[in-house]
Amino acid sequence: MDLLDLDAVRAFVHVADLRSFTRAADLLGTTQSAVSLKVKRLEAHIGKPLFERTPRSVRLAPAGGAFLDAARELLEAHERALGSLGTERRRLKIGLSEQVAGPNLAPIVASLHRHDPRLVIEMHLGSSAMLVADYDDRRLDAAIVRHESDELPGRAIHHGGAADGETLFVEPLAWLAAANWAPPPGAPLPLAVLSGPCGVRVAAQRALERASIEWEETFVGGGIAAIGAALTAGLAVSALARRVAPPGVVDVGEKFGLPPLPDSHVVLYSRVRDPRSVDAVRTLAKSLG
Repeated sequence: MDLLDLDAVRAFVHVADLRSFTRAADLLGTTQSAVSLKVKRLEAHIGKPLFERTPRSVRLAPAGGAFLDAARELLEAHERALGSLGTERRRLKIGLSEQVAGPNLAPIVASLHRHDPRLVIEMHLGSSAMLVADYDDRRLDAAIVRHESDELPGRAIHHGGAADGETLFVEPLAWLAAANWAPPPGAPLPLAVLSGPCGVRVAAQRALERASIEWEETFVGGGIAAIGAALTAGLAVSALARRVAPPGVVDVGEKFGLPPLPDSHVVLYSRVRDPRSVDAVRTLAKSLG
């Protein structure tokens, strides 16, 4: 039998994961017709249909289900072979939660570049919920996100990385504000929050509701830098990990009788297998702790 076309195998795996030729084409940076042609050529090569296609759905045929694990292993072996040469540029798509990265990414990016100058990092910042969804859709090779203790993420999280997600470290959240800030008397507590969905935002609001403290969203930011600006300007208080907070803000929880917040778990999801990319992901994880 002739050698398999790796590009066609890669297209097959993406269609199988995403259940869509169109989404697979988006991920590969090509057209739906090009992906369809690659899969048809692979099916002709194998001599069996790999998918059962209907106008509304794409499902693995029996031959496709039997071939999928072997196809993944083939692609991973190819990546390992290239990585062992040390000359090929490799691309690593990483998702990093805004609530984990904090306002200063420069040292993190620098540490990754020093670790492997030949590695092309494609870094996506966003909410934990969005990044986990992208990881599940195989748009990301790895994602580092935040889950709160009272959050129900709907997936297994095991310490030590034995299952779906690996808890890298646990850190407390705190009520942070400018040093001279004070809540307005007789008014709801003003909050600065990240735009949803955001687990930290939900955890903070639940804690206030349990303590029967009235609150209102005074500032909604699209990133930690925006939240930091609102806190520094004295507009509101926010629930954050101290590690990601901007300089000059302080913990005001005890001073103003605000309720305790749950611990926050920083969790890694990764399907990276080649040793050099695994080392890069570990380097990133260590730079955050």
